[in-house]
Amino acid sequence: MDEVQIVVAHDERATLRVGDVFLKIDADQSRIDVEVAAMAMAPVPTPEILWRKPPVLALAAVPGRALGRLGEPSPASPAAWAAAGAALRALHGAPLPPWPGRPLDEDASRLDAECAWLVRNRVLPADLVERNHRIAEAALRPRTPVFAHGDLQITHVFVDGDEITGVIDWSEAGQGDALFDLAVLTLGHEEHLGDVLAGYGTDVDLEAIRAWWSWRSLVAARWLIEHGFDPSEPGAEFDVLRAAR
Repeated sequence: MDEVQIVVAHDERATLRVGDVFLKIDADQSRIDVEVAAMAMAPVPTPEILWRKPPVLALAAVPGRALGRLGEPSPASPAAWAAAGAALRALHGAPLPPWPGRPLDEDASRLDAECAWLVRNRVLPADLVERNHRIAEAALRPRTPVFAHGDLQITHVFVDGDEITGVIDWSEAGQGDALFDLAVLTLGHEEHLGDVLAGYGTDVDLEAIRAWWSWRSLVAARWLIEHGFDPSEPGAEFDVLRAAR
């Protein structure tokens, strides 16, 4: 008999694995609606939907293994990272989904609020937060929206050898900034940015990618802490902030 494994669980949603089936449980059905619609539209490999009965979405496991994990050296080859860049380029070149993404003013407000929380609660030194706040502001510029994944962590990209076998967790997908996807994919793995961009195949604004590294790390910190994750682990978000330039 297959055991039930808890992949992730917090007060917003939970994901369980039973054999080769993943069960995503989410009380907010709008997120599941987005995930189902985005996977149907995306021109990249995605998990097979086995069934849906709110609040549960059942997905088949994708073959291969994750591109890597934050804070750990990636076991994937440079060619696999390049393949991830090529897949991301295909996604960004696809027709826009009909629902909107986050507006710029919301990104700016979140940045201000989370920086204030980090300083007020003495989570990080004020000068480190202020320096990264200045860096992050460069990401908040007008941009042409693309079909964006919205949360393209390396644990959401699966590879087998040098091939992409699946991209998972589409609940944040929508119209967004191409460089945000590139930044989230390479967060904490700057050494693979060149491989990703080689696969992506077009020139990009490297300053904006670095700015998104700071934005993501600042904005995610409180959520991670409050949900039992540790952004102070070696190579994780706080190290990204310390390395920002």
